[in-house]
Amino acid sequence: MPHIEPRSPQPTSSPSGERERLSAGPEALFVYGSLRFPEVLFALIDRVPDREPAAAEGWRVATLPERVYPGLVPGSTTARGFLLTGLTLQEWRVLDAFEDSEYQLLPIDLADGRHGWTYVCDQGVEVGPDDWSAEDFEAHHLPAFVVRCEAWRRRYETSEQVG
Repeated sequence: MPHIEPRSPQPTSSPSGERERLSAGPEALFVYGSLRFPEVLFALIDRVPDREPAAAEGWRVATLPERVYPGLVPGSTTARGFLLTGLTLQEWRVLDAFEDSEYQLLPIDLADGRHGWTYVCDQGVEVGPDDWSAEDFEAHHLPAFVVRCEAWRRRYETSEQVG
C-alpha cells in the first residue's frame, strides 16, 4: 500500500514499480486491511469483486508506524478479512501497483481450508505492538483514504497511458 501519512493530503510514494511480478492473476486475494473496504476497492478498480469472510491462523494484522493501514506478519493470532475472487488480470495489476514495495505477494492457507494470495510485510519492516483495528480505520480514516486512493488511481492511469 502506498505510504500515506495519517494527516497527509496526498499519498507520499509512487507505486512499487513491480507491476510485472504478476505473470497471471492468482485465483483469490485475501485482504485484511484497507482493501477489505468496498469503498477502497471501488476507488481503485471501479467495482467490488465477489468477497467472502475469511481468516488466516498464525498471522497478525499489525499497526505500522505513521500509517493508517496495516501489515500482515506472522503471529499467534488469527487475521480476519475477506477473500476476493473473480479479479481480472488488469485488476490484479492495479492492486499490485497500489501495494507498497515492502510487501510480498505470497500464497496463504486459510482457516477453513481454502487458499489465497495475500500481501505480507517483508522481514525487517517495522511493525507496531498493537493489532490494527478495522473499526478505528473506518471511523477515523476511511473517507480521507478513499480520496487518496482516487488520486493515486488518476496518477496510475496517467502513468499507464504515458508508459
